[in-house]
Amino acid sequence: MELHAVTNDTLPVRELIKQIKDIASEVDFIHIRERSKAAGELVHLVKQLLAEGVPKEKLIINDRVDVALLTNIHRVHLPGHSFSPKELRQKFPHLHAGVSVHSIEEARAAEKNGAEYVMFGHVYDTACKPGLQARGIKVVEEMTSTLSIPVVVIGGITPERLPELMHVDLKGIAVMSGIFAHPQPRKMAQTFSKKRKENPYEQAL
Repeated sequence: MELHAVTNDTLPVRELIKQIKDIASEVDFIHIRERSKAAGELVHLVKQLLAEGVPKEKLIINDRVDVALLTNIHRVHLPGHSFSPKELRQKFPHLHAGVSVHSIEEARAAEKNGAEYVMFGHVYDTACKPGLQARGIKVVEEMTSTLSIPVVVIGGITPERLPELMHVDLKGIAVMSGIFAHPQPRKMAQTFSKKRKENPYEQAL
C-alpha cells in the first residue's frame, strides 16, 4: 500500500523544504498542494527540493501543471473541476495524472476522462472538513470494485485505522494534517510506514 503525504499549505517555503526532506525516505509520494503560494514560490520550492536530494519520482504537483512543466516533474494531481487528464496528455504525453473525487459517479467520470488513479475522500471525519459527513469505508469498497484504475483514499486516516483500510483493495492512503500538522512529521511518517507493512490478516486472528 502506497503512502502519499500531502502538504497542507500552512508553512513557509523554507520550513516546508525541511519537513519534506525529513519525511521523503518514509513515503512513496509527496503531493505539493500549496494553493496560496505563487507560481514563482512553487517553482523555487520544487527546485530546492530536487537540489536537496528529494527524488524527482516522489514529487506530485497538485493542480499547477505549469509548475510541473517548468520543473520537469512528470506527475500531477488534478482537482475534480479541472480539465481532463486525457486532454492534458494530448498536449503533454509524458505527464501522469490523478484526479480528486468525492463520489463513485465522479470516480467513474475521472476514469473515463483518462485519470490514472483517483484520490477519494474524505473517508473518516477530519478537522479539515468540519461539518461534512465522512463518506465511510463501504463507499470505498464499492468504488474499488467498480473501477479498473487504482484508488487512493484521504481524510482522517490515522495509523490505528490502517488495518481496516488494508482489507480493501486500495492502491494507497494519503495523509495531510496527520503528518504535516504534527509536531514530529518524520516520526508520524515512520509510524504510518511501519503500520502499513504489518500483515492485516495476522492482526485479525
